[in-house]
Amino acid sequence: MKTLVKILKRILLALLLIIGILIVFVFARQSKTYDAPFPEITAVQDSAVLARGEYLVYGPAHCSGCHSPLDKQQALATGEHIPLEGGFIFPLPIGELQTPNITPDPETGIGKITDQQIARALRYGVGYDGRPLFDFMPFHNLSDDDLQAVISYLRQMPAVKKEIPKKKLNFLGKVIYALMIEPIGPEQGIEIPKSIVPDSSVKYGEYLSNYVANCRGCHTNRDLKTGAYIGEFYAGGFAMPSTMKPGKAVVSPNLTQDPQTGRIVGWSEEKFIQRIRQGRTIPLSEMPWDQFQQMSDTDLKAIYAYLQTIKPVQHDTGPAVIDLPN
Repeated sequence: MKTLVKILKRILLALLLIIGILIVFVFARQSKTYDAPFPEITAVQDSAVLARGEYLVYGPAHCSGCHSPLDKQQALATGEHIPLEGGFIFPLPIGELQTPNITPDPETGIGKITDQQIARALRYGVGYDGRPLFDFMPFHNLSDDDLQAVISYLRQMPAVKKEIPKKKLNFLGKVIYALMIEPIGPEQGIEIPKSIVPDSSVKYGEYLSNYVANCRGCHTNRDLKTGAYIGEFYAGGFAMPSTMKPGKAVVSPNLTQDPQTGRIVGWSEEKFIQRIRQGRTIPLSEMPWDQFQQMSDTDLKAIYAYLQTIKPVQHDTGPAVIDLPN
């Protein structure tokens, strides 16, 4: 009996030692850094470039929807181009994340961050200090010209001094950040274009849908803890925790061409554009309707054309709004 007690004590001590080592490792990895290339992108004052940047920021790229606090979303809904001071809160299973201040304020915004550091963050998911970023922004394959346009516009935006709290990860979030969050760069096999001409083609629609508007990112089921894709592209089913009503989640619909479960099967181009112009009809919808309503007819035609080419995937996504498990 004494021998058994000694063995159990040794096992317990070994387990405690392993747990202790894991905890130390997890907390040490919160400051991990990575190297990634710095794109040769420099902000300019050219009026055409700034106009393109403004259109992307408040339109298809919907930067304004995430980098504005919830209490100022109504201003965006009326078409006001407010400074992007950050503070939008994402409640996730791994903790609470807030979007940063991306105005040119030198203390709390991007004023002291170089153009190349911003470009690296958007293209490779590596912050100015080398830390890996959670994959919220789908801009890894943004063309050089569009990347320049976005950065150029952010540089001339009015500066707002507003300190945003750092990410608040629970222990699960810290474990995931330590072990699973790494830089995500451009898609393999996809050549990043120097520039891309806006038109109503399928090719441009693919660019907008996958790399600018992030239609694929929300209309594909994903792991809320890591952001990894776990479903067929565009088949929907991604349950996004509501930023407006705790305990609820909004489920993205299937946008593939499946005749039974595809939401937009049989829609005409005109109906598709009208639906986007109509805006939010589900009050808790997390889709950036306020930004997409500002998109040009040409861009919406391109997205519509591309969505017509998505392979059918039978996937009934169920109710649009669901209760989150306790």
